[in-house]
Amino acid sequence: MTPAAAIARARALLVAEGFSEIGQGTRGESFYFGLPGAVGQLRVANHARTPKQRLKHPEVVASLVVSGPLSEAVLQERLTATLRDFRTRQGEA
Repeated sequence: MTPAAAIARARALLVAEGFSEIGQGTRGESFYFGLPGAVGQLRVANHARTPKQRLKHPEVVASLVVSGPLSEAVLQERLTATLRDFRTRQGEA
């Protein structure tokens, strides 16, 4: 699937996992999700964050970056890893 389709699919899967979309980047390329009772946000985007963005927005604790075409299986693997990172960081808060 295309990057845009993969991002849309990831957004739908996160909502199914209980996340709420809480924000969007100014150019519409980044989407931010929160989980009730959780600390931090999960980001889905078509590009990685820069070191400056990481410093400026420490509330983003995990990111799923989709910068090229993906199969459904690869998207599922990446989303599973991102959710694992997000949940791991909940224990650090």
